[in-house]
Amino acid sequence: MIYKLPVTTKHRDEMIDITNQVSAQIRESGIKQGVVYIYCAHTTAGITINENADPDVKTDMLMRWDEVYPWEHEQYRHMEGNTASHLKASTVGASQAVIIENGRMILGTWQGIYFCEFDGPRSRNVYIKIIEG
Repeated sequence: MIYKLPVTTKHRDEMIDITNQVSAQIRESGIKQGVVYIYCAHTTAGITINENADPDVKTDMLMRWDEVYPWEHEQYRHMEGNTASHLKASTVGASQAVIIENGRMILGTWQGIYFCEFDGPRSRNVYIKIIEG
């Protein structure tokens, strides 16, 4: 079964913690051992795992991505004008896989799963696939 998680973003660049929603889908599935895949089917957004205790980590990451991939650059050629969002999404990646043990994700103490928006605000979907084993 594939679960679809709708995500609505409010800013051009944003990181939204979706850890609780992924955990809820695992509980609902009843699967105790396996792997959960979290996938973003968008070219200007991605999925990452990082610290979820200090909100300044998100702020710092978004700031640094803007420095590395500025929104405007004289050599960008993409006609939609959102080259930076494509570069950021490719850097982050489209998916993450997390091991499930005893019905819970194995995440570090400070880790959370984030949907990363780089071309918002938008309505997006994240897909969650839970595999037993």
